[in-house]
Amino acid sequence: MGNNEQTRISYFQDSLINETGLPERFTFPFYYEPHPLTKIAAAELQQYLETLTDLDHNFGLTNDKDGFVIGKMFGVLLVRDRCGKTGYLSAFSGKLAGSNDHPKFVPPVFDMLVENSFFLKEQEIIDAINRQIEKISADEDYNFAKRDLEQLSAQSVQEISNFKKQLKSNKEARGQLREEQKSRLDEHDYALLEADLVKQSNHDQWELKMLTDDWKQCLEAARTMQGSFDARIEALKIERRERSAALQGQLFEQYAFLNKAGISKNLQDIFSATAFGRPPAGAGECATPKLLQFAFANGYEPLAMAEFWWGATPRSEIRKHKQFYPACAGKCKPILAHMLEGMPMDENPFLQPAKENAELEIVYEDEYLLVVNKPAGLRSVPGVDIEDSVYSRLKATLLNTEPFMVHRLDMGTSGLLVVAKTQAVHKHIQKQFLDRTVSKRYSALLSKVISEDEGEIRLPLAADPYNRPMQLVCFETGKKSITRWKVMERNETTTKVHFWPLTGRTHQLRMHAAHELGLNAPIVGDDLYGAADKRLYLHAAYLSFVHPKTKAQMSFEVGEDF
Repeated sequence: MGNNEQTRISYFQDSLINETGLPERFTFPFYYEPHPLTKIAAAELQQYLETLTDLDHNFGLTNDKDGFVIGKMFGVLLVRDRCGKTGYLSAFSGKLAGSNDHPKFVPPVFDMLVENSFFLKEQEIIDAINRQIEKISADEDYNFAKRDLEQLSAQSVQEISNFKKQLKSNKEARGQLREEQKSRLDEHDYALLEADLVKQSNHDQWELKMLTDDWKQCLEAARTMQGSFDARIEALKIERRERSAALQGQLFEQYAFLNKAGISKNLQDIFSATAFGRPPAGAGECATPKLLQFAFANGYEPLAMAEFWWGATPRSEIRKHKQFYPACAGKCKPILAHMLEGMPMDENPFLQPAKENAELEIVYEDEYLLVVNKPAGLRSVPGVDIEDSVYSRLKATLLNTEPFMVHRLDMGTSGLLVVAKTQAVHKHIQKQFLDRTVSKRYSALLSKVISEDEGEIRLPLAADPYNRPMQLVCFETGKKSITRWKVMERNETTTKVHFWPLTGRTHQLRMHAAHELGLNAPIVGDDLYGAADKRLYLHAAYLSFVHPKTKAQMSFEVGEDF
């Protein structure tokens, strides 16, 4: 291959193109097997990255770099130039070593870091506001006023509380005196005593009011002292918020994306019709939109794409060094829907119905419920674009009976599902799932040999808001998830295990298998957290629950076919 630095295209030799052939349609970005030429391009780009020893960016692959570890998604785009020559473009997500300007890679859609840009000028003003806020926050008089108010507030609460206790004691003493003197004094003397006790009570209340008013005035003066500083800080924060919002709006307008027809749309227009309503942070900075923008702007024909991760595995996501991954859904899907409009593209596999021979086996049935063996590739319930599912097939065969799905399995997972025939049965069995009294066991084939024999995995899981349905490990907001596991068989390159999920989080077994704090061995065929294969090698093999009517313990087992 030769490299034309001026156009940033790395060209392929004609002999290589003749050997591998060109793709007939563009890659479906969210689920793909990389074309052979994109694999070659990615391998060449990875070799190039290994030579960048002086790059001031810590990918976490060596111990000689300072700063935070930041892995990156890199992308390659197979293109045909105006002369009909075929090559590839390269890009990275976000910034690399704090810069957008690197000779091997296409430029960003909009470079906010160029000298004297409106972004940098406005950012300087915002930074100056931040420094003012920090200066006021560190002011000695301000911190004295804060401490003084805190101390006075605590002192006022304590003093008023103690005085109220004394008043309560005085009241109890007056009540006791009334009881003691009631039988000893005549009516006249008792009336005089009562009048004196009322005076004492009124005096106590007057003293409480005076004490409360004194503290109120004292605290108000302290608040006024602190408030003068707080008002200045709040005014600066409001200005910062308004400037940041205006700056973000300007950036949204500058990020304008082309498509094949030459139609340009900015980020605000693209995301206005989405659930977000506005672009999420980092939108437009991913590799594939950068690559397509450069191609369309320079008259190149995009042929295929691929993205791979370069760097250490992040703590929250499942990302393996050098492994290919689809484009992100939350940030890229709306952008790519516009950019790829009108281009012939590989079929979306998520819109393909299950294979005709993927039969739904009924393992057990009575007048209250069914237990079925779901084949891999069949949905549990209908999707937005696909009707075929366990639910729809049962609804068609049960005729006048509505199937109630008690739980679900991922489309790629095979195995046992229980389906209720009435709402009452559905509620009863679902409560067993919620109470964790249902026993479940899965079989899975892991993508490498693991050394330990058994164990328990505990990882807090949360949905990735920008890349659904993928999950994240999050120790701040994640929900507890627990899985017991045991090795059943070791092969040359794989391990078969049994999983017992003790909680029921989305993608729990897939995450616990793939994450480095779990088994660090993705399930074979896991296209989200590992690598695609003929199928996802995960099977719900065993299920046990109490029958809602007979109260008998029902147990079912169907072995995996892998």
